Amino acid sequence: MSFITDPIGDMLIRIKNANQRKTRIVSIPHSNIKESMLNILKEQGYINNFSIKKEGIKKNILVELKYKGPQKAITGVKRISKPGLRVYLTSQELPSVFSGFGIAIISTSNGIMTSKNAKKQGMGGEVLAYVW
Repeated sequence: MSFITDPIGDMLIRIKNANQRKTRIVSIPHSNIKESMLNILKEQGYINNFSIKKEGIKKNILVELKYKGPQKAITGVKRISKPGLRVYLTSQELPSVFSGFGIAIISTSNGIMTSKNAKKQGMGGEVLAYVW
């Protein structure tokens, strides 16, 4: 039995690997924070959809990746804040990913949101990941 020390990093790597192989569906163990991050990816047009599948006491998230013909909707992901090194930024310090062509996913006191939304609300927080 293996234990994952960074579940968010694991989710991002699963999506990245499935995307590289042009797999349509990828299964990820469920958590509320992952579900919130996937909601943002769906709203921003990086994935088609996701659904939660319950198998006994376990829940998995099935993520339907998005492709535009041969082009991948997600060209890259990067985990920023890790369990061993948390990265917190104020609203003024929040980054623009790839000159606005990507998004930064931020965990704030009002929940998970993009850096653009966090800046509008004048909130900083933990920078979870960059997606482009």
